[in-house]
This record gives sequence, structure tokens and C-alpha cells, in this order.
Amino acid sequence: MSVTTSLYQRLLSLMVLAMIILGALLLLQASHGAHQGANRAYDRLLDAASRVLVEQVSWQSDQLWFDVPASALEMLAPNGNERVFYTLVDAEGTPISGNVDLPPLPSDTEAPLPGDRDTAFRAATVQWHGMTLRLGVRHAQLAGWQRHDHFAIRVAHTLEARNRLADQLLKGSMLRLAGVALLMLALVTGAVAMALAPLRRLRQNLRNRSSGDLSPLVIPVPRELRELVEALNDLLARQRRVNAHQQRFIGDASHQLRTPLAGLSSRAELALRSDDPRQWYSALESMQRSAANAARLASQLLSMTRLQSPDAPIEQHPLDLIQLARGSMRQALNRYPGATIDLGIEAPDSRIMVSGSHWQLEEALTNLIDNAMHYARTRVTVRVEAHPPTLKVEDDGPGIPEQQRADVLRPFHGERHNGSGLGLAIVAGVCQAHGGRLVLDECTPPPGLSAAMVLIEPSVSEQRTC
Repeated sequence: MSVTTSLYQRLLSLMVLAMIILGALLLLQASHGAHQGANRAYDRLLDAASRVLVEQVSWQSDQLWFDVPASALEMLAPNGNERVFYTLVDAEGTPISGNVDLPPLPSDTEAPLPGDRDTAFRAATVQWHGMTLRLGVRHAQLAGWQRHDHFAIRVAHTLEARNRLADQLLKGSMLRLAGVALLMLALVTGAVAMALAPLRRLRQNLRNRSSGDLSPLVIPVPRELRELVEALNDLLARQRRVNAHQQRFIGDASHQLRTPLAGLSSRAELALRSDDPRQWYSALESMQRSAANAARLASQLLSMTRLQSPDAPIEQHPLDLIQLARGSMRQALNRYPGATIDLGIEAPDSRIMVSGSHWQLEEALTNLIDNAMHYARTRVTVRVEAHPPTLKVEDDGPGIPEQQRADVLRPFHGERHNGSGLGLAIVAGVCQAHGGRLVLDECTPPPGLSAAMVLIEPSVSEQRTC
């Protein structure tokens, strides 16, 4: 069983997912920005402390010496929890005073302070004795009367204050992002609901309709739903045509069935009122003909209904037209055992293969043969032709005037002089379903009718029989 969700839930879920992804990216950017901002602020303090220490360097006893003021270290430990380290290094890199094993900056990570034009100060994060430190190095020169010595001040502190500042900045960003996210969620929820409002109106319009209301939908919809409404209106229009056709078909069918049934009833009533056996025999003959006509009409009605059913698509199978014609001829001989009409077939020696529905083509050919048998005087001939593949039935009956041939192809418009008017309509429908056509013409020599089922298919092939 498949699980379905509403369009509202799908749209809202997709937009919320997009918001979550965007929020995660913004949160990462905010975290990076918070740490970068904290580093920038404390790197400036580190730079200021290095400047203060540089000013304390002097010559004593022919060597570099400096006194470390407490204020220079306190600015790097505002909360008193941080640890501060420093060292004085001469021009050769030899530590002179302070934490003598404090490492130098890694050569590949040295960089000026962002936005600072003073390139004498560098800062980087290093590991030292299991601690993570932010180390700053300032290079300077002590100018005396006789010497100009270069030296460097290394000053470092632990990251507690930096991390606290970064956390504070990040919390502020998170609060702002949360507020924006809630506002966006409310706006997105309302926007999705407003965007789907036309669909709800369309749904309500369809629900409020009665089962027999097939009128077009007249409802204002946005451009994206216009094609859906047009498709629904097209479906309703086709359903109206189908319903109208079915109503006409049912009315005509009931009228056609009423005629033979009424004949049966009237003949039976006359026979019951008479004491003459000859009238009984005549009534039975008439009743037999009416019953045969009713059975033929019922069979044609079933064929027409099956042919026009949208749930019964054509099943394409390779079949031989000659074999189909011979099978229909055998069935016709069984249906007319005492007929005096010469029923024959003319076909080439080669097989004529087509792709189509066997039952539909057989039903169509049977209708042509039955129609010819009802109106022929002496002969009915079934011809099978290859180019194009054709099933043709000819008789020597009265034929159909040219001006009436289009009418007899419509249901219940009468076949020739009488009849149900379904046989030729069924044949025309089968031909159309197979991409062909039904051609009605006068026999040569006249009189008579030539009814040809011309099947136009590019996949037709001929095979020589062995």
C-alpha cells in the first residue's frame, strides 16, 4: 500500500528542508565569523601587549634586558583564568628572558594581522606543552649610541577568553537566526496555503457538483492551473459526447428490439385465438423469423457495445486474412444450411499477414456476409486481396444507392431497405480501429453491392505457402 501525502505537506516539507539547509549554512558561517571576530579582537590585544613589551627592552650590562609590566599581561587575561607566556629573543633566535622554550611561529602560518599595515607583528595558533596557545611575535630594533641590535618579543596566551567571546557572538547570531527562521516559517506556511487556495476552490467546486453535471468548469485559476482546468473541461466535454451517444444508442436499441418482440407477441396472440393448424404453422414461421432477427440484433448490439467500450483496447496479433476468411465462410455455411445462394471465396495462394484483433475482424466479416446473404439473389462471393490487404464481400442483390452509402455507415440508419442498421456501422468501426476504411461500391457487372474492408498497415507481409 503506497503512502501518499498532501501537496501542501510536500511543498511545506521541501521549503522547510531548504530553510534548514540554508540555516545550517548560515550557522556555520556565523560560527566561523564569531571565531574570526574573536581572534581579530584578541590579536589586537596581543599586538598591543607586544608593543608594550618592546618599549621595555633596554641594554643592561652589555646585553638585552627588559622589565615586564603587569598591565601588559593583564590585558591578555581579562578574567584572570587565562595563562600568559612571553620571551625575549635576540637576533640569532636565542631566548634571553621569559619562557625560554616558547616556540617560534610556524613558517608556513605566519601572516600579518588582517587589515593591519604593520607587517612586523605576526600571530598564529600553536600547541605547546599540551596547551593550545595564540602566539604573537613582534620584531623590533633597539637603537643605541654604538649598536643597533635586532630582537623579537614572543607573547602568547591560552584561548579561554577568545572562546568565551566567540560563544557570545555565536549565541547572538543564533538568536537572530532563530527569530528570522520562525518569521520565515510563518511566511512560508501562509504563502503555501495562499498558493494552494485555487486548488481547494477547484476541489470544492468538483465536490459540490452532482453526478450528472458535466458542464464546463468556470472558475478563476492562476496560469499554472489553467491547463489542468482545460484538461478537466476537455474530459467533461468528451464524457458529454459519450453520454449523449449512449443515450441515443440505448433509445435506438430499445426501439429496434421492441419491433421483433412486439411481432412475436402479436403472432403468438393470433395463433392462440385461432383453431386452424395452418395459421399456427404460419405464426410459428413468423415467430421463428422474428426470433432470428432479434437474436441477430442482440448479437450486433453486443458487438457494437464491445467495440465502442474504452476499456477494451485492440489486442494486436499477427493473423492470416485468408485463414480468417475461410473460417468465417465455414461459420456462414453452418448458419445457412438450407440456403440456395452460392457462397464462395476467391483468394490468392500466398498468405496475407496483418496485425490486428482476430475477434473484431471476424465479427466485421461475419456482418458483411450476413448482410449479403439477406439481400443476395443467387450468389455471395468473399474475395481476399493483398495490395492493399482487403476483405471484400460481393452479392447480386439490389445494392445501395450512392447517395445513401454514407448514411448506412451510421448506427440505426437502416441497412439497404430494412434491418437494424448496425452491421455496416460495426464494420466501419472495426476498419477505423485498424487504420483502414470500409468502401461501398456497386458490383461489376451490376446490380449488387461490393463491401470492401481495406486495411492499410505498413507491417503487412506476404508469405508463400509450402
